[in-house]
Amino acid sequence: MSSAAMNKTDGGNNAFHTFNNDFAHIQDPNERRRLALAEIDKAPFGWYHVRACVVAGIGFFTDSYDIFAINLVTSMLGIVYFNDKKSHGTIPPSSDTAIKVSTSGGTVIGQLGFGYLADVVGRKRMYGLELIIIIFATLAQALNSNSRAISITGLIIFWRVLMGIGIGGDYPLSSVITSEFATTKWRGAMMNAVLAMQGIGQLTAAILALIVTTGFKGSLESAANTRACTGVCQLAVDKMWRIIIGFGAVPGCIALYYRLTIPETPRYTFDVARDVEEAGTDVKAYMNGKAEGHPDEIARVTAMAQTAPALEIPKPPSRTSATSSWFFLDVAFYGLGLNNSIILAAIGWTGGATQYEIFRKNAIGNLILVCAGAIPGYWLSGHALLALYVLAQFFFNFGPNSTTFIVPGECCPTRYRATSHGFSAASGKVGAIIAQVVFGPLRTRGALPNAKGRDASPWLNHIMYIFALFMLCGLFTSFLIPETKRKTLEELAGEVPGYVPFGLVRTLGALTNGFDRTPNFDPALIGGAHRAYSEEDSQGEKHRGVDSV
Repeated sequence: MSSAAMNKTDGGNNAFHTFNNDFAHIQDPNERRRLALAEIDKAPFGWYHVRACVVAGIGFFTDSYDIFAINLVTSMLGIVYFNDKKSHGTIPPSSDTAIKVSTSGGTVIGQLGFGYLADVVGRKRMYGLELIIIIFATLAQALNSNSRAISITGLIIFWRVLMGIGIGGDYPLSSVITSEFATTKWRGAMMNAVLAMQGIGQLTAAILALIVTTGFKGSLESAANTRACTGVCQLAVDKMWRIIIGFGAVPGCIALYYRLTIPETPRYTFDVARDVEEAGTDVKAYMNGKAEGHPDEIARVTAMAQTAPALEIPKPPSRTSATSSWFFLDVAFYGLGLNNSIILAAIGWTGGATQYEIFRKNAIGNLILVCAGAIPGYWLSGHALLALYVLAQFFFNFGPNSTTFIVPGECCPTRYRATSHGFSAASGKVGAIIAQVVFGPLRTRGALPNAKGRDASPWLNHIMYIFALFMLCGLFTSFLIPETKRKTLEELAGEVPGYVPFGLVRTLGALTNGFDRTPNFDPALIGGAHRAYSEEDSQGEKHRGVDSV
């Protein structure tokens, strides 16, 4: 080993030195990759982790707001565009279902398309593009107007499909980027922090609806009910729904710059771009709060030609457990979540002496459902059904809604991670589409014309039974979900010996082969030195590793 190989960056800068000088003495590119990624896995939690969570989380906030705001808006659309002798200010069930399904339909396209592109052309190139689509489509929705050539329903469906494509792209990208930048210790917490912004988005939509309703109180109180909301009241409602929808573009505009300037993840640069030099310097840059590393270009190109063929490519995984669990969850989660206003009416929570009271109670009811874990008891007095519904909403987010987002972003090799996450998420949105298509016709089965409240949804209890059955099916998929706690992404992808990454397979394997074997493990994936990178040797191994190569 030459002394030059062990030198730090010129000038004695011990705080930030280049990958070439740290690991140039290691000839095996797989070993160099392992050591560099171990620095990310073992790094202390810092501001660069907070920044990654905030940048991804703001986008998820926007996604959730845009998805669930329509739940509050459809009743307003009925007053503005369907206040005639036929509909009496209520949006037709077919139009209501089509508007809600359109977002999920676009989301499926976005999850599959952006997930695949993120694995092919890179996370950085795709991140931000989906947010631009969301911003543009959201503003376009708020500027929609009815005409004889095309109905308001058709226009909103078109723009919500486009918005859904952008939202769908955010699912795999936000999950994968967060997981690939996270440390092993904090990865689950970071990914869950990003997902938690979904609840904040729902909460903001309900709060804004309450604020807007209060702001137009004078105009709304002029109408005793939905049918009587004409003239000044109708104009106020027209302004209200545009404000609620249009606000969804504001957080997206705030996050756009940071998404467009986020660095490429080192894992993608290693495993897909196969650029060992660039990935190594990117690791160091990221750890020191820099956007990206700047290796010597001649050395980088030379190293790519020499080391790229030696980097092993893991096989694509099978993740039917994550896919099926997300499907079963979203059937009930979106089947209920996008119809909160209808369910609140069936429970008997909505209603009032004026149109203002109707909108106000609807907004407060949605606030209660979002804040399920911290609702004062007086809100629930006399409303036992509402209490049970609140409890169900709490456990949606307490358990499966978090794990279905986290697990697919952890358990697949880098080359297939975004595609796999997109496929799993898309299966969930297919479930959401099925739920919406089935919910509307079944809910109103046997209802009398112009029925209100509970009488308008005579089959709602049977729909709850159906959703409960899907949740039971989701329970059984839990036995197939891998345990990811304190495991590196490389261990979960099957690249490291000594760990079986599948839940049920791990249990069965212990009975036959023991826990010391990993299915389809290829030693070449981690280089020539098959040693654990523990806490004790993480600081010194990068200088000692040359002796074992």
